[in-house]
Amino acid sequence: MTKVKVCGIREQEEAKWAADAGADAVGFVFAESKRRVTLEKAAAIADSLPKDILKIGVFVNASTSELQHAMDVVKLDYVQLHGDETPEFCSGLHIPFIKAISIREKRDLKSLERYGSGLLLVDSGKGPFRGGNGTTFDWEYLSDYESHKDRLILAGGLRKENVKEAIKKTKPFMVDVSSGVERDGRKDRKMIKAFIQEIKLIQKEESGE
Repeated sequence: MTKVKVCGIREQEEAKWAADAGADAVGFVFAESKRRVTLEKAAAIADSLPKDILKIGVFVNASTSELQHAMDVVKLDYVQLHGDETPEFCSGLHIPFIKAISIREKRDLKSLERYGSGLLLVDSGKGPFRGGNGTTFDWEYLSDYESHKDRLILAGGLRKENVKEAIKKTKPFMVDVSSGVERDGRKDRKMIKAFIQEIKLIQKEESGE
């Protein structure tokens, strides 16, 4: 069953909208971005959420100590790494991580094989931190790709109108949305609800209900 993450949460009410709509995870951006929040604000938002919702922090080239500090302050479940973090760096972490991989052409899928553990997020790599600008890549690249499907997170340009197609073509563990549930640069309650409802319908189809 495909899970859903709403990323770029900046306000407590946005987090509540995501939780009420049935999100499985929320993301806080700590890298340079228009969606950046402080650790302290993220901690307050995270503390208001149900315990079963995953809290994920987005970083670019942060040190091990910075990542651990954020984990401790915000009580994150995962750190999401969008920089030049090597497989050796990631394997040396003693905290759960998600490594973001930019997919511009099919051969970029080979990069996924370098990371033997952790979750893997794939996006277009065209945004300010190698993703995050609402653009898609060719999902056909993943249509016949079977490795790591159980730990693959699909991101980049997802919205209510295309998420069903995206899931059917890529069969990811989780989808990650940010700009696709925003209006005028801010999270929109109705758009979050509509996006997650679309995924719930897909889940019913997958389960044969």
